Amino acid sequence: MGGLPTKLKPAVSGRWLLLLAGLMWTAVGAMLCRLAYIWLNAVAVKTAVVLGAVGIILGLAGYRFSFIKIARKNSRRICQFTDKSCVFAFQVWKSYLIIAFMIGLGIFLRHSSFPRHYLAVIYLAVGLALLLSSFLYYNLLWRVVARGYPCGPLPFDSKADETQNSAAK
Repeated sequence: MGGLPTKLKPAVSGRWLLLLAGLMWTAVGAMLCRLAYIWLNAVAVKTAVVLGAVGIILGLAGYRFSFIKIARKNSRRICQFTDKSCVFAFQVWKSYLIIAFMIGLGIFLRHSSFPRHYLAVIYLAVGLALLLSSFLYYNLLWRVVARGYPCGPLPFDSKADETQNSAAK
């Protein structure tokens, strides 16, 4: 009854969206970390260690203060889906604009005269933050599929704590 566009819509359940989000964040994070490793491997060991440490510290900060919040927001949104949704719905459409900008910026920087070993710091920071945040999706998927819990906030989700505290009052 929905016609051809509805039949061609690549729709999947929320469980698949959680898996796809985790896999995408893991793949991109691993790719960025790999490029950073290659670029740091081409410089002196002392320089690589210092720049690598800076990248790791920035990556942990990016995970803690930014990327985990985005992953939580995405997972809460995915858990609200009741029917099958478009396979690309693991991110809001506005995020795809940011992703396109970041890809373009990455291509520009890789082809610029900017030294690769300094660029490795940025790549390592973003890659590590993505990689660490991807585990939120896997944790939630594990809770839903293997343990049978409803798709909802994780125990360490600050929004879940606020909701539970306000409901208890």
